[in-house]
Amino acid sequence: MNDFKKIDERTFDFALLIIEAYKFLIKKKEFVLSKQLLESGTSIGSNVHEAQAAQSKKDFMSKMAIASKEARETDYWLRLLNKSGYLFDFYKKGELSEEITAIMNILTKIVKTSKKNLENSKLKSQNIALNTLVQ
Repeated sequence: MNDFKKIDERTFDFALLIIEAYKFLIKKKEFVLSKQLLESGTSIGSNVHEAQAAQSKKDFMSKMAIASKEARETDYWLRLLNKSGYLFDFYKKGELSEEITAIMNILTKIVKTSKKNLENSKLKSQNIALNTLVQ
C-alpha cells in the first residue's frame, strides 16, 4: 500500500475518532467547542481524499496544505478541550493526541516534499527551455 493511501485511510479513521469525541462532548452538554473540533477534525480527511482528484501538482499541494492546517487546528481544539477538563477522560487514552501528532507530521512532510518536487519540476522546465534557446 502506498503512503498516500495510508494517510487517506488514517485520516478517515481519525475522523471516526473525532465523531466519537464529539458525541462524548455533546453528552457533557458542550456544544460550541465540540462543533469546532468536529468540523476541523473531519475536514483533514476530506481534504486528503479530495487531493486524490487534484487537477495539477499545485492543486494537490494546496489540498494537502489545507489538510495540514486543519490538523493543526484540530490539535489546538483537542488540547483546549483536554486542559479545560471537557475531554480529559476521553483524551487520557492518548489515542487522539498521538494520532493527531502523527498526522500533522505526515502531512507536513507531504507538503514539504510536494513543494520541493514542484520547484524542481519548474527548474527542470526552465533548464529545458534555456537549452533549447542555446542550441
